[in-house]
Amino acid sequence: MRLALVTLIVPDYDEGIAFYVNGLGWTLLSDEDQTHKRWVTVSPSPQGPALLLAVPTTDRQSRALGQQTGDRVGFFLHSSNFKEDAARITTAGGTFVEAPRHGPYGTVAQWRDPWGNLWDLIQPAA
Repeated sequence: MRLALVTLIVPDYDEGIAFYVNGLGWTLLSDEDQTHKRWVTVSPSPQGPALLLAVPTTDRQSRALGQQTGDRVGFFLHSSNFKEDAARITTAGGTFVEAPRHGPYGTVAQWRDPWGNLWDLIQPAA
């Protein structure tokens, strides 16, 4: 087995695509109209796990927007160029909530996507 997709609730499919694909430079793997919804998947790497962007259809789902992991870091991005990727995240609309920390594991900083989900950007130590 391998992890293929993780659902991420976004307020609008096109807003999600704008942030992840146009802003962060991820790959749009699919955008299929399924009449009552769209099947939209994005990934920083076409070979790796992807996000399934989902628009809320119930009040409960709407309340989960930006809080899917209970305000814990729920998503972890590895980077080979921390400074460049941090700038890309900020330009795209992400907000860093702390300065980068450096440790034996590498460099890491927490940031929020435009909807409030908490992420780690990590450049692992060489």
